[in-house]
Amino acid sequence: MNSDFMPEVKIEEAKRFMVEALRAAGAPLKEAEAHSELLLHADIVGHYSHGMNRLELYLNDMKSGVCDANAKQVILKETASTAWVDGCRALGATVGNFCMSLAIKKSKECGVGIVAVKNCNHYGMAGYWALRAEKEGLIGMSFTNSSPVMVPTRAKKGALGTNPIAFAAPASGGDSLVVDMASTTAAMGKIEMQIRKGDPIPEGWALGADGKTTTDPQEAFDTGRLLPLGGFEATSGYKGYALSAMVEVLCSGLSGSNAAYNVPPWTHTQTKSPNLGQCFVALDPSCFAPGFGDRLGHCLNHWREMEPMDPASPVLAPGDKEKINASTTYERGTIVYPQQQIDSYGIVAERMGIRAMEILNS
Repeated sequence: MNSDFMPEVKIEEAKRFMVEALRAAGAPLKEAEAHSELLLHADIVGHYSHGMNRLELYLNDMKSGVCDANAKQVILKETASTAWVDGCRALGATVGNFCMSLAIKKSKECGVGIVAVKNCNHYGMAGYWALRAEKEGLIGMSFTNSSPVMVPTRAKKGALGTNPIAFAAPASGGDSLVVDMASTTAAMGKIEMQIRKGDPIPEGWALGADGKTTTDPQEAFDTGRLLPLGGFEATSGYKGYALSAMVEVLCSGLSGSNAAYNVPPWTHTQTKSPNLGQCFVALDPSCFAPGFGDRLGHCLNHWREMEPMDPASPVLAPGDKEKINASTTYERGTIVYPQQQIDSYGIVAERMGIRAMEILNS
């Protein structure tokens, strides 16, 4: 049942809970803190689908042996600007930090760094990794494949993943352009959040069991058939399909991981390693025409200053919405979660023998 009540949790309390939960599941402190930062970032910028909402899945992965939180990554092949890495089934933040740090190092040494990695688990919000490079003054890109929930144009069943595309570029004055998008109309985590809130999903996100669009989030989740970005063929859904295929090449193609159609569903009872493929890119804009940051800054401001269709909804540059959400969250000092999510993690806390989250407005 839908409710207007949304509990608030202090930012530091949400992180404390996630760190303790990951530690109780067997993660070393450093890796638990890194993974909590990854999930916390998603909640802070307003992408709750990839934040604490995902925590229990990671805990189950460690418990079942799908994820080895103590694993160390191995460089299998390397050149000055590229690396092929074995993620060794570690936590997503562990693999992401290793690979993006390596890409950044190579970029600073020779202008570009590209790292492809196999044997990965879910690595959270793709944009988080692109931002790692942007904070170093570099252009960052990040890609991952996932289980086959996207229905290719003209097909009946899924064959590709949500296969996100993330891109972040630094502009002058601390500004930036940030793109983080699934190649499906919506990520599966967005559907999970609608279930938690008790709200329907928009028309055109997913197909039901009858092969027609559904607004029932539970049916969409159970059926697992998401439409590509753009929807059906008549509305250019083949473009989302093509983008997902492009990501597949960069991920499984380069790394030798499972292709999406061989990746098992990510569930609370999963026992088989997904062997996801991921790709991390860092590019130094100073290797090209001077004044990159200023040119990008001018573009961002030009777009923002355009006359909007609705004066109450100004034109935003890609990434602005997340920046606004983050500013609001930090100013408030709390994260607002659905009551159903709070309840479910109360059960997790009891099961794992840790202190439940403290709710401010309960």
